[in-house]
Amino acid sequence: MKFDNVLTRMLGVQYPIIQGAFGWPGTGTSQIAVPVSEAGGLGILTTICYKNPEVFAEDIKRAKSMTDKPFAVNFTLMKDTKYDNAYHEEFVKITMEEGIRTVFTSAYDGSFIGRRFKEKGCNWIHKCATIEHAVSISKKGVDAVVIVGLEGTGYKNPNQNTTLINMTMGRRLIRVPLIAAGGIGDARGFVAALAMGAVGIYMGTSFMATKEFNVPDKLKEKIVGQEILDAEFRRKIYRMEHGGQHSLAAGVVTSIKSVKQYIEEMVQEASEIMSEFKQWGMVEG
Repeated sequence: MKFDNVLTRMLGVQYPIIQGAFGWPGTGTSQIAVPVSEAGGLGILTTICYKNPEVFAEDIKRAKSMTDKPFAVNFTLMKDTKYDNAYHEEFVKITMEEGIRTVFTSAYDGSFIGRRFKEKGCNWIHKCATIEHAVSISKKGVDAVVIVGLEGTGYKNPNQNTTLINMTMGRRLIRVPLIAAGGIGDARGFVAALAMGAVGIYMGTSFMATKEFNVPDKLKEKIVGQEILDAEFRRKIYRMEHGGQHSLAAGVVTSIKSVKQYIEEMVQEASEIMSEFKQWGMVEG
């Protein structure tokens, strides 16, 4: 299945599939980002998972030596923590020096960092959890916005909506391209996100369960074995704090695969689903 839309052209990737930004030490590195980029998606290095800027600089160079495909860098900004604009200053300089063409900011207002990259001709994408924040950042020069649905992991917001509402209502309110995140883990979720108006998908839990992801197999097996009918799991995932839980996407992740196999199979199945739509007369062409 060939993808050619505003996001694939912007990022220079084969598929509109983006790896989530992982902030735990040793996770959001070249070890996962390079395989995702090599498989046709967009891998992301996350600044806050590195011990210091020097280690980050070494890993960017390592990633560039391992792939000639695009990958991005994510700057996570958290209010009232050390992860502010000043904390990221050296990381920003290194990212610019290494010629990275796409950056993500996430959580708090990323316009200070994002606009600096825009001035250099780079792509700036912001990730947030509410439509309100998405509307606000969309007016500050961002190229696209990721909105994380309530089904996703991470900090919850009382104003957070589901992925379904984020995309369908967001498309009415926001002019820049939207990227869907939260609860997406298979081809049907992928196709559904595109049908709702997203230009691509952003996934964390699904890539956590791949062979390349740098966590113990015990955690990966927990994702694969997660029963979606488990009431305790649902209660944990919807709490208003960050529990480090995998998201509701775990319900459709059934085995530990390589990144390449996972993306290839999802794209192939998405193609088959779209072919079914054509056979049923639901779409033309």
